[in-house]
Amino acid sequence: MTAFTYDNANGSRHFWALLLLGGALAALGLGAAHLMELQGHAITGMNNQVVWGLPHVFAIFMIVAASGVLNVATVASVFGQSDYKPGAPLSALLCLSLLAGGLMVLMLDLGRPDRILIAATHFNFRSVFAWNVLLYSGMAAIVLVYLGTMFERRFNQYTRAAGLAALVWRLVLTAGTGSIFGLLVARQAYGSALLAPLFIVLSLAWGLAVFLIVQHGLNALHGRRPDAALQPRLARLLGIFIAAALFLVAIQHLTSLYFARQSAFEAFILWQGGVYPLLFWLGYVLAGSLLPLGLLFWPRGDGNAPALLAASLLVVLGAGAWLYVFIIGGQAFPLEIFPGHLVSSSFGDGAVANYQARWPEWLLGLGGVGLALLLTTLGVRLFDVLPQDDGVAAVKGG
Repeated sequence: MTAFTYDNANGSRHFWALLLLGGALAALGLGAAHLMELQGHAITGMNNQVVWGLPHVFAIFMIVAASGVLNVATVASVFGQSDYKPGAPLSALLCLSLLAGGLMVLMLDLGRPDRILIAATHFNFRSVFAWNVLLYSGMAAIVLVYLGTMFERRFNQYTRAAGLAALVWRLVLTAGTGSIFGLLVARQAYGSALLAPLFIVLSLAWGLAVFLIVQHGLNALHGRRPDAALQPRLARLLGIFIAAALFLVAIQHLTSLYFARQSAFEAFILWQGGVYPLLFWLGYVLAGSLLPLGLLFWPRGDGNAPALLAASLLVVLGAGAWLYVFIIGGQAFPLEIFPGHLVSSSFGDGAVANYQARWPEWLLGLGGVGLALLLTTLGVRLFDVLPQDDGVAAVKGG
């Protein structure tokens, strides 16, 4: 068994800069939420038709990525791939940070964050939203236990069991997040059983991309080198996830095109909807999927750290584009209240909603990112999550 130790990078001169940046963004997000509570959502770009705006794009991305970022820890502890073990503590830490950041945005964007106590004590088990209250809190508890088994040598023997519990729970959590939309019959853009497995696959790609970006940043700040032997494996793994997600997105749209009642929406989202087709084809398909695949599987890009970082950044940008199209575009398209009949009114029934995100929404979304950055920075400083030997050695069979 190879000895393996971690450190917390106490000597990093960048700690205070990152702490201040994360704290400032989180404070701005809280300030924006307070302003929205005082003046109402009229100061945002949201309206009676688009009730989930840009903050939900940030929130859903962070929650879904929080599940997928556990890829590294899961592969190490559950599937016995010890080469991934050096990144396992950072993987779990990022899961907690992203989950906290996403839930902060989600709760503050709903307009009445004080009512979270009601949601936490009164459950309607026929509501997918009630399921997710349990799933999110359960995820945080399981990952905390998972981290504890990694840090405390006496509990190392339970790491595999905790990792297996985290794996099962995060799959259910991500399926539950997709089911929020999949079981929503009030918007014809959603209402598909494919959304649960689609969100699971998307989480694998987005979470691994976030992990690679953060790991690259920490390596650069602390003067560390990435594990050269592990980089090609991570590149191939990310490429597989990207390709699988692109395939399922294509299946989702082809399935919708098969049904006549969905043809108008698909025409809107894929080629007639202005900004939405542009974001879908250029943002998600080209920049967020095809270009990263080219970088990852280009003969000279396999294991190339700059190419892997560029691909990961593009995946995150593509995720934002896809979520904007999915969430905003799905609400902007007019709801077909009476099939076969044209409906119009002074409330905008039958018309495509106009939505443009305003600065309070941007600040709230970035506030969640700031909280995730703040918690990650503190976690790296307070706990031993960075391997001392650049991640070259790993515990065998631990």
